Amino acid sequence: MRDYTQPAIEIAKEAGQLQIEKLKQTRTIEYKGKFNIVTEVDKACEKLIVDFLRDRFPSHDILAEEGTDIDKSSEWLWIIDPLDGTVNYSHRYPLFSVSIALLNKGRPVVGVVYEPNRDELFVAEKGGGALLNDKPIRPSKTKDVYSSMIATGFAYNVADVDRNNMNHFSRFIKKCHALRRDGVASTDLCYTACGRYDGFWELFLRPWDIAAASLIVEEAGGRVSSFNGGPLDIFGDEILASNGMIHEEMLGILKE
Repeated sequence: MRDYTQPAIEIAKEAGQLQIEKLKQTRTIEYKGKFNIVTEVDKACEKLIVDFLRDRFPSHDILAEEGTDIDKSSEWLWIIDPLDGTVNYSHRYPLFSVSIALLNKGRPVVGVVYEPNRDELFVAEKGGGALLNDKPIRPSKTKDVYSSMIATGFAYNVADVDRNNMNHFSRFIKKCHALRRDGVASTDLCYTACGRYDGFWELFLRPWDIAAASLIVEEAGGRVSSFNGGPLDIFGDEILASNGMIHEEMLGILKE
């Protein structure tokens, strides 16, 4: 897998450095929906990554957040979030990331998430464990939700749908030690993988938000699933991730 992983690392870091270089500059913001925004940096990073991967792997399919959809009927699919945390970025809030995953026959086999503000590179290969800046990572050993710090997020349609995560949020905030909302699902998942968070759940994420980081959680030794405990569908609309030890308790709270 290193033939795929190393190029993904290289271009993720290059895109992250572009984000830092452009962070203090005036930027143009467009709206894809009521609250869903995109900046010229999102588009520039996507072009940078897509052009690189098309050159290196011309027969592969590519799916990226800002519109790139290359279908060559390949068993290999790159899924890209060129700038996860666009709202944070647009407000110069220093937490955002680049997320790149490679799927083979529909299953993630490489995951790379790069957070340039802290220069933190999370990497996983299927069956090869997970790393943070080349050092192995493991989830926390917290055994109950009461002692846990948990993260979540709210989708762009939170004001328009009844299934908007507010009910889950109100239950978890009363039952856990602390609850955070960072606005960057890929780093929330990576923080769960390395033990900074004990668990994470969210609704209506897209495959580019979770494809890379969900593999990182699993390879670190954590657990990911749907809200009913079944296998995670990265093209589905719900994800639960944890250190494994509090997973069943979190499932119970989600089912209340």
